[in-house]
Order: sequence, then structure tokens, then C-alpha cells
Amino acid sequence: MSDQVEKETQRVEAFSDGVFAIAITLLVLELHVPKHTEIAEGGLRTALSHEWPSYFAFLTSFLSILVMWFNHHKLFNFIRKVDSPLLYLNGFLLMIICAVPWPTELAAEFWGHGQENEMLAANIFCGLMVVLAIAFNALWRYATHNGKLLYHDIDMEEVDKITRAYVVGPIGYLMAFALSFWNATAGMMVCVALAAFFALTGCLDTKPILKKVGKRR
Repeated sequence: MSDQVEKETQRVEAFSDGVFAIAITLLVLELHVPKHTEIAEGGLRTALSHEWPSYFAFLTSFLSILVMWFNHHKLFNFIRKVDSPLLYLNGFLLMIICAVPWPTELAAEFWGHGQENEMLAANIFCGLMVVLAIAFNALWRYATHNGKLLYHDIDMEEVDKITRAYVVGPIGYLMAFALSFWNATAGMMVCVALAAFFALTGCLDTKPILKKVGKRR
């Protein structure tokens, strides 16, 4: 029975990893290569410098998805079994992940093309980050509620510590969303800062992530 439970969590992780990989790969398609007709006057260096919004949006989205993938992987090392609500919550999170390339392209396309358009694009991008952070927190909180889906030997103090850390996501991205109505660049910069923050805290967490297979029963 334990092997079957183990297999189910592995299937969820494998499917999720595939979605994360596709979403993060699609981001590079939004990086525009200047055509010969576009570099006739200023040269390739100037044309590439005009594409900085695409690079900025790519970096922001890539870091956000990468950090989400890292934490998703970490989350499932605490989970012993899955049920239907967890599968649907995980599916909702993956749906939002799949949508990230669209606001990324939107922000890159309309950056510097009118303050109103620029601001709306930043609103949509930051808004999606808010939904993404909420979806991730919902998944984590459901999985840890009463510890019913977790391994029995999990340190609940560690779970509570992670829960408190994850609260920073929705609050921070809500701040970025609100800020984007005043200054599009500032809102996007907060998103980058949040992604960098979670990436850094993940790197500083040197405690090995336990492998389920062969380690627990």
C-alpha cells in the first residue's frame, strides 16, 4: 500500500515538473531577435538595447517560475499521499504557471509605448503573480492542514516555519500590484526583488531535502 501511495505522489511531481519545464522554456520565445531592416540605422548594439523590456520581463518570469518549481519540489518532499482536492489545487497552480508567458510578452511588447499601456501591462503581470502566490499558498496550506497528507515523522515546527515564510509571497506581490498602478517599473522591480529574495533564501537553506524513496515508510 505504501508503494502505491509513493507512486501517486511521484506521478503528481513528474506531471508538475513537465508543466514547469514547458512554461519556463516558452519564456525564451518572447526574446525578439532584431531583423536586418531594424538595424540599418543604429546597428545591432542599438537594436538590442531597445529590447531591454523583453530581457527584464524574461528575467522576472524565469526567476518566479524557477523559485516556484524549487518550492513545489520541496513541498512534495513533505507530502506522503495525495487526495482529490490536492490534485485540483495543484492543477490550478499549474494552470497559472502556464499563463505566465502571456503577461511576460504583454509587458515586453508595451513597455515604453505609452504610460497607460505600460501601466496596464504591469498591472496584469503583477496581478498574475498575486494569483500565483495565492495558489501556491493554498496548495501548501491544504497539504499541511492537520498534517493528514504529510509524513508522520515531519517536524511540525519546520512546517510552521515554511508557512510563515510563504506568507511573504502574497503580501509582497499585492504590494507590487498596488505599486504598478502608480509606477509600472517600480511594480515590476518589486516582483524581481521578491523572486530574488525567495531564490536567495532557498540557496541559504542548506538543510538536505529528504528523498521519499527508500528513506521513509
